[in-house]
Amino acid sequence: MNEIIKSFGNNAGKIWDVLNEEGPQVQTKLMKKTNLTTNEFYGAVGWLARENKLAIDKRTYKIGDTNLTEKIGASAGKVWNVLGSRSEIDVSAITKISKVKKGDCYSALGWLAREGKITAKITVKKK
Repeated sequence: MNEIIKSFGNNAGKIWDVLNEEGPQVQTKLMKKTNLTTNEFYGAVGWLARENKLAIDKRTYKIGDTNLTEKIGASAGKVWNVLGSRSEIDVSAITKISKVKKGDCYSALGWLAREGKITAKITVKKK
């Protein structure tokens, strides 16, 4: 499994562990307790939503049947359509073309990663 894709799952595990041990949490507390960046957090949320393991009530995340399918699933469809038309593309281009907000794009990528539908790589731009 690609290391970036594997990190989506590992980050999802971190969120799951906190919620399982401490109960429902708001995003800021979850991010602090898991030491995840915003992008990592949203990718993990998408992964957990695809597994039907994460729900949100107002601003509080909790373990349970997901209520995020409509939102993240719709974003995943838009992102999937963009990815299907290009061999390589970065997240900023995906957000621009799909008209999906950055956080929603990362959730969609997490969703698609959990489905095994994407590969990813890190590239370093030369100055």
